[in-house]
Amino acid sequence: MKIAIIGCGYVADFYLNNIKSHPDFVVQGAFDQNPHRRDEFCRYFSLNAYPTLEAVLEDSSVEMILNLTNPRSHFSVSAAAINANKHVYTEKPLGMDMNEARLLIKMAQEKNVRLGCAPCNVLSDTAQTVWKAIRDGAIGKVRLVYANFDDGMIAPKMQPWSWQTQSGACWPAKDEFEVGCTYEHAGYFLAWLAAFFGPAQKVTAFSSCQIPDKGIQVDQMAPDFSVGCIEYNDGVVARVTAGLVAPRDKSLTVIGDDGVLFVPYLRNDQEPVLIHKDYDYENQQFVERLLTRVKSKVEYVANKLQIKTDKLGYYQKYPMVKGKSFRPAGSGKFVDFFRGPQDMLDSIQNDQPHRLSGELGLHIVELIECLQYPQQFNYHKEIQTTFPPIQPLI
Repeated sequence: MKIAIIGCGYVADFYLNNIKSHPDFVVQGAFDQNPHRRDEFCRYFSLNAYPTLEAVLEDSSVEMILNLTNPRSHFSVSAAAINANKHVYTEKPLGMDMNEARLLIKMAQEKNVRLGCAPCNVLSDTAQTVWKAIRDGAIGKVRLVYANFDDGMIAPKMQPWSWQTQSGACWPAKDEFEVGCTYEHAGYFLAWLAAFFGPAQKVTAFSSCQIPDKGIQVDQMAPDFSVGCIEYNDGVVARVTAGLVAPRDKSLTVIGDDGVLFVPYLRNDQEPVLIHKDYDYENQQFVERLLTRVKSKVEYVANKLQIKTDKLGYYQKYPMVKGKSFRPAGSGKFVDFFRGPQDMLDSIQNDQPHRLSGELGLHIVELIECLQYPQQFNYHKEIQTTFPPIQPLI
């Protein structure tokens, strides 16, 4: 399938670094409203540079648009692409509010084109392994989930606006701080929970801005901390956090009647899934101290856990589900950003529903609205949206 990229910012490098692992796609070119950024990106990746957005949409050879713009442009760009009869795969969130997300779904249905939404980490080997362990009853009935996406206190001391990709894109600090870390990052665990447990039923949440001065001028600072309890069917409750204050912690813990599943780091597509069944408080404290000391080095964490926990008999590796391998080309992230577009292409060719549907994107928008701005819902909301069941890969 011939595709085009709209938005050549920070995340676009991560997509292109994985393109060699997905030979089904041919990138026709890219466009960005910043001509310098567009040219820099296209030069680095040897791509055709479209002069205007209209030129992309008028290119009849392009069948799918990757919308990699900043969140506040997601709706307008996706809507324009859908109106041009292109399939759309957009970065998260689907829209900045439920009205935008709903309208995009309606437009895609009317035009008979596919609409998909990141994140695609639910398609990773790690997520599929956790899901299979739950389905197989490895830890018995699931009661509770702890999901964290804390990035650490990156601003102002770490000056994240100075971070750059290989092609020269700067981390969009102003946009990130104004849109909010929950809008930007909660989807990484919400998509997993949606796959594992189905549509959420209720959310109770709190959010705040703990660091109002992050070192750069912004128009309005979004909350940099959110915490919520999400209720799912069959009594499952998930406590979820997202923030730019607490020490870096992007882990998932799933607690069942007969044991615990633990993923130390959600942003590694092949992160080991650990399991324990015999509760031992002293050993648990040891493992938690170990994780705290080495969490900043993901591979080191995995290696240490393998050595130490085998000796303790506390955590053990759960057999990993193996999907299609990929080769990240110097991206700094062991994440395949093209899993989502690939799943959509495969589903188009097989005339089947794709997993990261617009309805799933809408459901996640409803959840992140509740988590980031709970005061708009009196801190508690019964969730109205739903989505087609997501089929496991294995």
